[in-house]
Amino acid sequence: MGGSRVNSTAIIAPMRGLHLTADLRGCAAARPVMTTPAVLRSTCLAAVAAAGLSAVGELFHRFTPGAPQGAGAPAGITGVVLLAESHLAVHTWPEIEAATLDVYVCNLGADNSARAEALLSTLIAAFEPASVERHAIERGSERATIER
Repeated sequence: MGGSRVNSTAIIAPMRGLHLTADLRGCAAARPVMTTPAVLRSTCLAAVAAAGLSAVGELFHRFTPGAPQGAGAPAGITGVVLLAESHLAVHTWPEIEAATLDVYVCNLGADNSARAEALLSTLIAAFEPASVERHAIERGSERATIER
C-alpha cells in the first residue's frame, strides 16, 4: 500500500473576467419587463446584441401568480441568457418593486469588460429604478495551482 502523492503545479489560468451585479429598487410593478417573460426576454436579448455579446442559450420562467405572496399578487420572472462570454441572469420581484441583475463575462481572447458594463447599463435603464446598488468583482487570477 503506497501513499498518494500530491503534485502541485502552478499554471497560467486564463479565467480572468468581470462580474457585475445590480440591485434595483423602485421598479414600477406595472412595467411589462417586471412580469411578462416575452418582454423581459426581448429586452435582454436586444441588450446582449447591442453590447456586442453573443447569446447561445436562454430560459425565462414566470412564477405562479399569487404564490407565495397570496392571491392577486403579481408574479416575478427569472431569466437567464447563456453567453459565449459567460452569462446574464435577471430576477424580478414586482410585489416589492425590485429586480436583480447579474452579468459575468470572461476575458479569454478579448477584454469584454466594456461590453459587460454596456449590457448592465442598458438593462438598468429598461427597469427605470428609483435606486441602484452596483457591485463589480474582478474574477480569476494570473496564476492558479492545480493538485494532481
